[in-house]
Amino acid sequence: MANSKRDLFLKRRLRVRNKLRSVNAGRLRLSVHRSNKNISAQLIDDARGVTVAAASSLEKDLGILGKNNVEAAAKVGALIAERAKAAGVTEAYFDRGGFLFHGKVKALADAARDAGLKI
Repeated sequence: MANSKRDLFLKRRLRVRNKLRSVNAGRLRLSVHRSNKNISAQLIDDARGVTVAAASSLEKDLGILGKNNVEAAAKVGALIAERAKAAGVTEAYFDRGGFLFHGKVKALADAARDAGLKI
């Protein structure tokens, strides 16, 4: 019996996350979630189990409410880097989840790097 697309996505997400966890122990995790209508990012401290900073295309002050394109992803990436700096975080590791590092996910990561977050 073939696995569903959702099952394959979940397996890929866990495989990526576990590999990154073993390599980047002690660093914060920049986790990305992309849906059909929005994109969001969280800076998570797994040791304490808390979210340090978060940004999403759902925020009204960004002016991209409900948009899910490369430009919106870049704005979210710059915003999460800005909020990370305000929280005193300079470096994190990038958790793409089960998504490919291409398009919107790549634009978010590049914008965060350009804004000064070391990924």
